[in-house]
Amino acid sequence: MRFQSEYISTRLGQSNRGVLTAWSVVAAFTTYFCMYAFRKPFTVAQYEDLVFWGVGYKVILLFAQVSGYALSKLIGIKVISEMTPHRRAAMILSLIAIAHLALLPYAIAPYWLKPLFLFCNGLPLGMVFGCVFAFLEGRRVTEAMAAGLCASFIMASGTVKSAGAILMSSYGVTEFWMPFLTGALFWLPLLVGVWMLEQIPPPSELDVTARSKRSPFNGHERRQFYSRNALGLTVLILLMVLLTIFRSVRDDYAAEIWSGFGVDKPQIFAQSEMLVAIAVIALSAVVVFIGANYRAFLTGMIMVGLGFGCALVTTLSYWGTTAWTEAAAFQFMVLIGISLYVPYVLFHTTIYERVIAMIRDKSNVGYLLYLGDFAGYISTVILMVIVNLIFQKDLDFVALLFWLALIISPVSIAGTLVVVWYFRQKQTVSEAGRLLELETETSLTPNTGVVS
Repeated sequence: MRFQSEYISTRLGQSNRGVLTAWSVVAAFTTYFCMYAFRKPFTVAQYEDLVFWGVGYKVILLFAQVSGYALSKLIGIKVISEMTPHRRAAMILSLIAIAHLALLPYAIAPYWLKPLFLFCNGLPLGMVFGCVFAFLEGRRVTEAMAAGLCASFIMASGTVKSAGAILMSSYGVTEFWMPFLTGALFWLPLLVGVWMLEQIPPPSELDVTARSKRSPFNGHERRQFYSRNALGLTVLILLMVLLTIFRSVRDDYAAEIWSGFGVDKPQIFAQSEMLVAIAVIALSAVVVFIGANYRAFLTGMIMVGLGFGCALVTTLSYWGTTAWTEAAAFQFMVLIGISLYVPYVLFHTTIYERVIAMIRDKSNVGYLLYLGDFAGYISTVILMVIVNLIFQKDLDFVALLFWLALIISPVSIAGTLVVVWYFRQKQTVSEAGRLLELETETSLTPNTGVVS
């Protein structure tokens, strides 16, 4: 199935980078923003007084959906890294349609069966990001394009939760029908976004020269690539795991966290995340203007370290607060959100993109993203099961967020230093090899090939 207009695609390819970037940002933002309407709305409900096997019902539902999402990331390591361009748009629509259909039986099934349908909802959605990002990667302006994509998952989460909360509070929609109806509101803009994505032309020759060619990546090539860069990639993935755990707790349990602060306003989700998105995209945009791949990578990693440092400082500043005002809670959630999302967005827009461009190995961003995402989401599932089994109904999500920040931040700062050291060593070796090759070539006489 093709949705491409050759005329529009050609005109975009011939236009200046600003026009192509603006088109791509709107397309990626719209598509991924709408995807969140099929994934996140159910988390705004708290399912109070529903407990099964000593575990809160919301925890069971989250476990089911995140398990499906994590399995999707595992499948995506192969599917996304090997996907050809002509399949992307149809794949996005098919995945989201399957996820939406799963929310219909979820609304009417008995309690014991609902988690199965949320698992089915999460299973296709985990591959949508890779399909969307594949339209953007490997370009000199990939960071700017990807910034729009990343702004969507910051802003969309709060917006669709607010939409779901309003459906329940103002229109009498039940907490189990609310996810299906919220998703239905977003189909039209989703179709527009996917159509716009399909018009984006492939990277130009200048893009390929600057960032290396991105092509389908088979299993043997994936194993070779990882083994050649094992230490650096492993630590990067561990950092992504910690970020995913931190982000998932703040995002999936936002309703419980705000309730713990004593704040109960449906619009608070969208308001806080809007500020976070604006600040994060503004900070992340710094790297867009750096042409040299290693300098951009180094700048990105420094900002990752600073993000974790700010999370630690913010947490310590509010440690011991017992009487939360709405203003203090709002400020804390925005600051911790900015501290968390700056590293998270940089991984999606810059770090993996510049690593591939820097080492010039055959690869694509989808492969690295899905390795990190799978490990991150499966770790989140394991953590939440353990924490809920220990604390059961007495779990304090505000305290959990504080403790995660205190533990994850210093460990991640140390990991950031290891990554910078590792890729600096690889860059030094690579530069030395290129200089030696150049010296050898220039020391040969053009006619005889004998060393002079």
